[in-house]
Amino acid sequence: MSFVLDTSVTMAWLFEDEATRNTEALLDRLKTEEAFVPTLWAYEVGNVLLMAQRRKRITEAQGRRFTQLLESLPISISDSHLVSLWSSAVVVARAHGLSVYDGTYLDLAMREGMPLATRDRALRRAARKLGVAVL
Repeated sequence: MSFVLDTSVTMAWLFEDEATRNTEALLDRLKTEEAFVPTLWAYEVGNVLLMAQRRKRITEAQGRRFTQLLESLPISISDSHLVSLWSSAVVVARAHGLSVYDGTYLDLAMREGMPLATRDRALRRAARKLGVAVL
């Protein structure tokens, strides 16, 4: 089974203080399953890595190793959300008090009929209200 992956789960794979049994289990699932992400995910991950390096939370080498890990995983970047950004993602975000970024992940999960992997409480709550399974 495939799932939509958000940045909060992705970055928990890098930062030990953010990792949980659930985030580690999701990483393990990628041995047999595929994750889907909106284009936005790549920018978010890149920004978190850059900020972590600037704040000396990780080294540049750690950031490079992490991006190599991500590139080796079965994560597919979907740009199909761009078509529905104004008609769906913004509407979902507005209706549930989310950012457009979070609305994009939720919209992708709804359109593809996939569960959503997130650590974000507001996003989890909105997904459940809309009948989207949360991992």
